[in-house]
Amino acid sequence: MSKKKILILGTAYPFRGGLAAYNERLAEEMQQTDDVEIWTFTVQYPNIVFPGKSQYSTDPAPANLRIRRLINSVNPLNWWKVGRQIRRWAPDLIIVKYWLPFMGPCLGTLLRLGKKRGHTKVVSVLDNVVPHEKRPGDVPFTRYFLKPVDAFIAMSQSVLNDLRQFEPAKPASLIPHPIYDNYGAIVSKAAARAHLQLDNNKRYILFFGFIRQYKGLDLLLQAMAEEPMRKLDIHLIVAGEFYEDAAPYQQLLQQLQLGDRVLMHTDFIPNEAVKYYFCAADLVVQPYKSATQSGISQIAYHFEKPMVVTNVGGLVEMVPDGKVGFQCEPEPPAIAAAVEKYYVQDREADMTAALREEKKQYSWERMAAEIYALSKK
Repeated sequence: MSKKKILILGTAYPFRGGLAAYNERLAEEMQQTDDVEIWTFTVQYPNIVFPGKSQYSTDPAPANLRIRRLINSVNPLNWWKVGRQIRRWAPDLIIVKYWLPFMGPCLGTLLRLGKKRGHTKVVSVLDNVVPHEKRPGDVPFTRYFLKPVDAFIAMSQSVLNDLRQFEPAKPASLIPHPIYDNYGAIVSKAAARAHLQLDNNKRYILFFGFIRQYKGLDLLLQAMAEEPMRKLDIHLIVAGEFYEDAAPYQQLLQQLQLGDRVLMHTDFIPNEAVKYYFCAADLVVQPYKSATQSGISQIAYHFEKPMVVTNVGGLVEMVPDGKVGFQCEPEPPAIAAAVEKYYVQDREADMTAALREEKKQYSWERMAAEIYALSKK
């Protein structure tokens, strides 16, 4: 049987972050049987609108992937040029993630041009349909992107519900976000804490990822000031880069007098360091105010770390309450109570065992199989 030509459009090396990690890991899975290329950006976000310090990875390039830098997200002339290149290459299948309406005009144009011969099918993996932070143009940009897509994968029920407001009839499947297993093997808690120069006798919880308003770090800082957290002497590691003004968070730290109980590691965390942060923690906390799904949960699954998540969006679908973690309201007292319950009930051993079993269902093989199945519909 001849190999299929598969094109993944979107973020990849030398760009960094969860989108790149997802596309690269999916390419690794699918190239076991087929001919896969990733076409990524020359310009992803103009610097003037990018909220972080750098868009670029400091890690080495993936050795086993074919990645081409071709796409300028803000240059329509480039879209026409690359779209014609796609049409000439004539892939059997295009896979494209959708996460932000800003990308709708660029990606939507590439898809229209790339599939003009009628041979190519398009499957989109949806991070979001309705964005967390609303901006002018969200609805028309999203409609423009969705129109040339043949089928969809939503990674949470809330995203699938949002999709049906725009595309009520096209084929779509609900497949949870696969495990992020590309950050290395589990290391012992003691070794991870030694690497990060942490006290092996203290209790540490982890907030991981880019810091944006909807992710609720302010709620977690307020929870840290609650009496149960002070009484248990809980320490919080914040590991991730600010994607907004850091000043309100710094003011909150001072106002709440959290002192050395909060460790702010707010540079971008390189891939090789991720395992140390997760393995050093007792518990991963996601205090989101709104959510669809979260790649952070899937990293926690890989490293077998129990979680506390707020009951918003798709987070609760990934973290069965009382089994691999606790769900709570997105309010500081509720977050503090959930963290307290984890320690007071001594849940580490049984939740770690449950994580080990639960994570078996979140495979990249399952995601790839569903993409292939949808492309045939």
